[in-house]
Amino acid sequence: MKGILLAGGTGTRLYPLTLAMSKQLMPVYDKPMIYYPLSSLMLAGVREVLIITTPKDLPAFQALLGDGSHLGMKLKYKAQEKPNGLPEAFTLGADFIGSDSVVMMLGDNILYGSGLSGILQAAVKEIETNGGHRIFGYHVPDPERSGVVEFDKDGKVLSIEEKPAKPKSHYAILGLYFFDNAVVKLAGELAPSARGELEMVDLHKSYLAQGKLSVTPLPRGVAWLDAGLHASLLQASNFVQIVEERQGFKIGCIEEVAFRMGYITREQLKALGEKFVKSGYGKYLLEIAGE
Repeated sequence: MKGILLAGGTGTRLYPLTLAMSKQLMPVYDKPMIYYPLSSLMLAGVREVLIITTPKDLPAFQALLGDGSHLGMKLKYKAQEKPNGLPEAFTLGADFIGSDSVVMMLGDNILYGSGLSGILQAAVKEIETNGGHRIFGYHVPDPERSGVVEFDKDGKVLSIEEKPAKPKSHYAILGLYFFDNAVVKLAGELAPSARGELEMVDLHKSYLAQGKLSVTPLPRGVAWLDAGLHASLLQASNFVQIVEERQGFKIGCIEEVAFRMGYITREQLKALGEKFVKSGYGKYLLEIAGE
């Protein structure tokens, strides 16, 4: 399975913070925001990722992450000239995806919790084995602010609505989507909505009409944070700080994830730690390497 990480857009909801830099490059406590969704894709077992961003921001992401070889990954980059909607990612990334299945994640979504890697890897296995499309639902108190999924006890999706006035469930749809290869063709057939963009909800409904859309409700022990607003950006940073200081482990540490997943060796992790040795981040990597 290939991965697509969306790091484009103008970040207008975070102005003036994002006037000069990409939202996904901004810090969430001790790491750039993009580290967190990238670590989720890595935990899913995905080792080839296409990062889609703006022409202006693309060099900065390349400077930050390079080709991914230091993580045992293969990272590629693509510029989205205009914000034409999330599904355009599958058209821009068609050559990258090839004949593979694909998982796409939004660059401002943060996931953390016990058993998360198992949940993500199970989704990869399911799509690679049976095809179709899997989304994730998260119980929220205010579902009318999000895309809402209604489903039965077996995880079969009954309906999907975008910011409904009267939600049929309390489960919001996360910015994490697993697809079989048919998504490339389906995305290319979408027409822009009234607001002039391609809409993810239309892709969801295409799979729903075929009976190929399923949902995994995330358990209560998994936290989902969307760092797209000033308040939620601060809350995400506070959450990461509290958990890291309480547990002594870092969240979204891509170098540690690469080591734990077997993508890099202990010696490679140690070399990365020495690169950042003057910061607490580097000392942490060296501690992990010395376990």
